[in-house]
Amino acid sequence: MSMSDDDRPVKKLAHEIGSDLSLLSVDELANRIALLKEEIARLEEEKIRKGASRSAAEKLFR
Repeated sequence: MSMSDDDRPVKKLAHEIGSDLSLLSVDELANRIALLKEEIARLEEEKIRKGASRSAAEKLFR
């Protein structure tokens, strides 16, 4: 019984900071850029959330 392409698990795209980019195609580079932009947005949202929690805690203990 052989696996078709649709049955294989999809490998999640990852990017290692500082990795060699010379072997990536233009499309692969664009995908990495999009991935990193999404991650930056996620980090910024968490930073805002934690800042709000810290601010609320500081107000509580004043």
